[in-house]
Amino acid sequence: MHQNHFGALLADDMGLGKTIQTLAHLQVLASSYRVERRAKSQLGLTSNGETLEVSAPETPAIASDGRPLAPVTTKMGPILIITPKSLLYNWMSESAKFCPDLKTALYSGLARNKVLGSFDDLDVVVMSYGTMRNDVELLREYKFNCVVLDESQAIKNPSSQTSRALLKIQSRNKIALTGTPIENTLLDIWSQMNFLNPGLLGSYSYFEKQFIRPIEKGANPHKTEELRKLIDPFVLRRTKKQVMQELPPKIEKVHFCEMSPEQAELYESVKNQYRNEILNHVTELGISKSRLKIFNGLMHLRQIALNPTLKDVNYEGSSGKDDEIMRMLLRAVANGHKVLFFSQFVGYLKVFEEIFEQQGVEYCYLDGSMDEKERQVQIDLFQNNDEKRVFLLSLRAGNSGLNLTAADYVFLADPWWNPFTMKQAEDRAHRIGQDKPVFSYKFITKDTIEEKILALQAKKAALAESVIPDEDSILASLDIEELEDLLN
Repeated sequence: MHQNHFGALLADDMGLGKTIQTLAHLQVLASSYRVERRAKSQLGLTSNGETLEVSAPETPAIASDGRPLAPVTTKMGPILIITPKSLLYNWMSESAKFCPDLKTALYSGLARNKVLGSFDDLDVVVMSYGTMRNDVELLREYKFNCVVLDESQAIKNPSSQTSRALLKIQSRNKIALTGTPIENTLLDIWSQMNFLNPGLLGSYSYFEKQFIRPIEKGANPHKTEELRKLIDPFVLRRTKKQVMQELPPKIEKVHFCEMSPEQAELYESVKNQYRNEILNHVTELGISKSRLKIFNGLMHLRQIALNPTLKDVNYEGSSGKDDEIMRMLLRAVANGHKVLFFSQFVGYLKVFEEIFEQQGVEYCYLDGSMDEKERQVQIDLFQNNDEKRVFLLSLRAGNSGLNLTAADYVFLADPWWNPFTMKQAEDRAHRIGQDKPVFSYKFITKDTIEEKILALQAKKAALAESVIPDEDSILASLDIEELEDLLN
């Protein structure tokens, strides 16, 4: 891809080493970049203010409304890695470990101006999507040796400020990394390809007419195959099945929990109330104008299925799921295992923090409110301290980019709509470097919406599998029959 000036999407399954593969390639790029800089220096040239020869495809990047984005005159820039804020220190750590000769700097906070002034001397600069968006007018003055997007599904919405800002940044080479190239719809892949290889899939309006409607609405196999052939040369993907000999097995189990009597009574009452309200609302306004009401109602039911105190602090009954999780967790810890405990609800993690404090369970904790340094402290503590047997993680904050191979048990306390978010969480433990079998337990409350979510996941997992094997989401594409089933 690099030799032919094409952008590459490295879409290996989670846990197969996308970071180290990328660093190996960047080390090669940095070496050739240094030679070029020395040559220019010997000619008495500097990178400042220099107009560089365009070595990328001439087709300009295309905004979501179909307008081309014009390039600007640039200075030479180093390799730029753009990543979610939570993974900044992971990239710095991995670069120092595997490529210590790369001159790498973190572009963040008050030190940004100093790093910007040192671009001539650096091989790699690491920054967050938010910082890129805020400083895009400064960054667009440079043409970077390479731009790498980590967790590139971050630009799946082409009309977002992040996606628009990114299209202003110029580079000789482009790489996108993600284990889930399609999370919701085919629009996700159009947006990423529009960054990597502008014009390959045409404007968004063209792509919607030619592919999104026929494939998503019409299930057209010919269009599916046509799209697959278009993007296949630019997508590099290995699945875990292909490299299974390098990994110990992952054993996945669904563990059903019974509600306590008072919890079951409350659930049934709230379900009946929401069923009437939501279905009446949908009948009057249609399903698209009822999304918020649907989301809130289903969220309330999910919270009751976990622990009713998440919604009602005055609830004095017990939770069947709490009791069953603690029974399983204490047994795993007593047998010498380390456990990753995921929940979408931070409030549910707090419930278990209190339980752990009462029962003397040593644990680590991570949620989205913590900064990068706090995250790294907790990660290192869990990985290296044998006393810390359990790691409480919010699903969103801990489902990507983390290496937590000290754990060999994964507890998923509640099912999320997107099964691949849950899969990413499991793969914090089941990844290269793991030397033990990994046991993953999905805790599902019987006779609740949680069972229905599992059924929907199985039903809806075909779209991304047909284009780039292995992803999809659910909530955004509910139809009325599926909604009625969730509320019955």
